Amino acid sequence: MATITERDLAATIDHAILKPELTRPDVDAELDIAAEWRAFSVCVRPSDIAHAVARLDGTGVAVGTVIGFPHGTTSTAAKVAEVRQALADGATEFDMVVNIGALRSGFDDVVTADIAAVVAAASGHVTKVILETSLLDDEQIARGSRLTEAGGADFVKTSTGFAGGGATVPHVELMRANVGPGVQVKASGGVRSYADALAMLAAGATRLGTSGSAVILGEARRVDAGGDAVGAVDASSY
Repeated sequence: MATITERDLAATIDHAILKPELTRPDVDAELDIAAEWRAFSVCVRPSDIAHAVARLDGTGVAVGTVIGFPHGTTSTAAKVAEVRQALADGATEFDMVVNIGALRSGFDDVVTADIAAVVAAASGHVTKVILETSLLDDEQIARGSRLTEAGGADFVKTSTGFAGGGATVPHVELMRANVGPGVQVKASGGVRSYADALAMLAAGATRLGTSGSAVILGEARRVDAGGDAVGAVDASSY
């Protein structure tokens, strides 16, 4: 994929607003960035959902959140309760962290049941399963992708952005190869530049998780205007 318009690229971005230290003014500034650049959605901390829904009302930016974040080790019952509260607060997409230890242990039935319970609680809303690829080998990534599909989720996702590493082209390609056409791939963690975004989309991702949206879309805007990308990187993004 050589280029993509700013508008089309924005429509792939879930703008991440997840750092635990963010204050309310910090959150508001990030929500405003998502609205200004017309990102597809924001992915916010569960406690910020209702505020984000109110602030983004009328902007067309959807509000998603994280479940079992960032380690995936909360009980299935706790994950289900998180989804139900998030729905009540107005979230429309749910990025759940897989039970990483169970996946690494080969407890496939446990992993699938955990995913399926969250999918059921989401009541038809989009559910994405975060594998945390930096903690997995290729066999575990491939198997986790297949279990994501078996559990009924809509997306398999690379990373939280908080465990080191992040999305890589080979991992996105591996995930894409191990799910059917009904499951999409989200690349998240370390997507910090326009070049990163293009590489992940070319590898098979259809959604990007990043806090570097302004830098990435700023590059796309320059290209749209007939200029050249300057290689800007948001080194602080996750």
